[in-house]
Amino acid sequence: MDRYLCIHCHFYQPPRENPWLETVELQESAYPYHDWNERITAECYAPNSASRILDARGRITRIVNNYSRISFNFGPTLLSWMEVNSPDVYQAILEADRQSQQAFSGHGSAIAQTYNHLIMPLANRRDKETQVKWGIRDFESRFNRAPDGMWLSETAVDTETLEILADNGIKYTILAPNQGRQARRHGRQWRNVEGGRIDPKQSYFCQLPSGHKIDLFFYDGPISRAVAFEKLLSSGETFAHRLLSGFTERKYPQLMHIATDGETYGHHHPHGDMALAYALHYIESNNLAKITNYGEFLEKHPPTHEVEIVNNTSWSCAHGIERWKSNCGCNAGRLGWHQNWRQPLRNALDFLRDDIAVPYEQRAGELVNDPWQARNDYIEVVLDRSPLSVEAFLATHQKKELSEDEQIDLLKMLEMQRHAMLMYTSCGWFFDELSGIETVQVIQYAARAIQLAQQLFGDHREEKFIELLAYAPANIPEYQNGAEIYRRFAKPATVDLLGVGAHYAITALFRGFNQHSSIYAYEVNLLDSRTLQAGRMRVALGRANIRSRVTWHHSEVTFGVLHLGDNNVFAGVREFRGHNEYDRLLKDSEDAFARVDIADSIRALDRHFGQTAYSLKSLFKDERQRVVSVLLTSVVDEAEAMYRQIYDNHAPLMRFLTESSMPLPKVLSVTSEFVINAALRRAFEDEPLDLVKVASLLDAARRENLNLDLAGLSYSLTGRVNSLMQAFAAMPEDIDTLRRMNAVFNMVQSLPFQPNLWKVQNLFYGLTQTLFPALAGRSDRRTQEWIREFTQLGEKLGLTLENHWREDPRPELAVA
Repeated sequence: MDRYLCIHCHFYQPPRENPWLETVELQESAYPYHDWNERITAECYAPNSASRILDARGRITRIVNNYSRISFNFGPTLLSWMEVNSPDVYQAILEADRQSQQAFSGHGSAIAQTYNHLIMPLANRRDKETQVKWGIRDFESRFNRAPDGMWLSETAVDTETLEILADNGIKYTILAPNQGRQARRHGRQWRNVEGGRIDPKQSYFCQLPSGHKIDLFFYDGPISRAVAFEKLLSSGETFAHRLLSGFTERKYPQLMHIATDGETYGHHHPHGDMALAYALHYIESNNLAKITNYGEFLEKHPPTHEVEIVNNTSWSCAHGIERWKSNCGCNAGRLGWHQNWRQPLRNALDFLRDDIAVPYEQRAGELVNDPWQARNDYIEVVLDRSPLSVEAFLATHQKKELSEDEQIDLLKMLEMQRHAMLMYTSCGWFFDELSGIETVQVIQYAARAIQLAQQLFGDHREEKFIELLAYAPANIPEYQNGAEIYRRFAKPATVDLLGVGAHYAITALFRGFNQHSSIYAYEVNLLDSRTLQAGRMRVALGRANIRSRVTWHHSEVTFGVLHLGDNNVFAGVREFRGHNEYDRLLKDSEDAFARVDIADSIRALDRHFGQTAYSLKSLFKDERQRVVSVLLTSVVDEAEAMYRQIYDNHAPLMRFLTESSMPLPKVLSVTSEFVINAALRRAFEDEPLDLVKVASLLDAARRENLNLDLAGLSYSLTGRVNSLMQAFAAMPEDIDTLRRMNAVFNMVQSLPFQPNLWKVQNLFYGLTQTLFPALAGRSDRRTQEWIREFTQLGEKLGLTLENHWREDPRPELAVA
């Protein structure tokens, strides 16, 4: 067959990790999820690992792993998050690449990406080199093979970038059709193809000034835009026919291929993953084209045409790469807002990058053979921060045996350089406003680089950086400019070892002290502690060693925390000044506490720590949320009891008003909604699940026309049905458990909100591939009863078993 089809998906999220903690903190805007990575995983990355193909009645007939049938790249920073926080989906992605190698002549469908999505033509050569090397090494560590291709952030390209790709063994990349300048069959006359006139249905080679070559693919622009912006994913069959429309009657081998953000398939367009799955199924089952990936196509049909690129262009800016450095007019669409802040922001970051490069090269050059080669290889430490990994890195690069202080300085310098690249992540310029979360994130990366530079080299570069940021005007008057945004959002976020110590001490007052604790990127070893309590008043005193697992920087600290009840927490932390000072702290604090003298207890802390600078606000965001939840428990319980009493006492009156079509007074409707929502959440958590109680509460909500927290209740119910299905999958032949599952889903079908059944359906589908075929041939009464119950459960979950009475000779990939 001369008709080939390849769909490429660029899966990426901007790095959201706190630069000091190396973790993604709570993001309220992602409710009911913890953060946007988690939410988009649930909406897109997970569904594509187990996507549904439906029959004419809308029932699931097959569950497939889309990643195994497409070409794709994942941002390394996103995969790093997913490996820890969504390991089932992460493993499904790796497995898909292994399966694709079997399907596509040994060529895996995954390709690499430049490491942290900076705009390559705007980077200096050193950063370009490191971005490519880090992207390759990250890919190799995950997929256990070298990448054939590499995705360029925003497809932004220049000749130097292509040279670096070729130097590092990358065979091809993917560009937008507007990025071709001229093309020709090898040895013939050039033809101008600017303005997107290049033929996307074939591969090209680009002859580079160095003598190297790299192969290029230019995706189909109109169909890619239709997928992203024209609701093409509303129907899998329509999607398939639009893809097929890209072929022509010409007889040469044609590659119809598109490229979009992968989040299109599920996050931007709900159920887009299913349209993708069905389109591929439809095309393949009807033999309308051969599904392939870029590596396989290149092996079968090497390029016969040469191309030259338009330098400094991208797929998402009509003005080349101006979107990441000027007010070019490309934005997210907020009317009346400018992007005059883009160039001053880049100027400030360029200043910082260049300003720290000189002392880095000088100081690191005293410790390692080649500072920039050391930075290139530092990805090994980023991927594995274990002591053995760091020691192996040091052994490879150090000029001499380094002292502990020298090791710490070197790790700090390399982290400084890492953050000096992270601060160029493209999302910082993509949107409309300087104070947006993506731009604040890159400014925080810069703040971390500055903090490390100040510790290492001293001087006043922060002042110059802030001065340059002041030239970046915000659209929101309250935020003024970049300098004010730095002071509001970057400077207060800065964390040092004393801040970690304060977090540890305050948290321990509520959770208890552990000898060894892990606080994100830090570890704490407790050396001594005292806890005293008198009524609601508590005090905790002690010593601990705080150590960064990233830079190995450590310090012994003394702490004191006073809790007067509710949110009234006073804490002090300082470096340990010897046992005499510590003993005086213990005596002064214990004496004041013994007298139950609140003022003197606070003064005792002030004498030893200076003005107490830490409070509940000093806790890192997730732990602050947990501690506040603990503090609020009794308050909420008390309020809930009062609301419940009001509700119970006046339920007959409220029922009368409702039945008489008379509106409830606001205070009574708020009371009812609070009580019913709280009771439903608890009912979903009760063991065993009381279906009668849930039905009664829902009946009350319907009768009184109450507003339910649909998103929150759906999220709670999803967790519960997932747990129930996991318990059933562990003992699937237990017919009593199966009957209970049917009863639960009878109730679920009647709810005004629905759980996300993705995981439940996956587990059930797995049983249709394994246990169900083995039992289907049995005729004993108990087995037949199990089959009836199992079939009924499948119907409630939206799956048909008609195709599973015998084992599928072509099973799909295992699903999470």
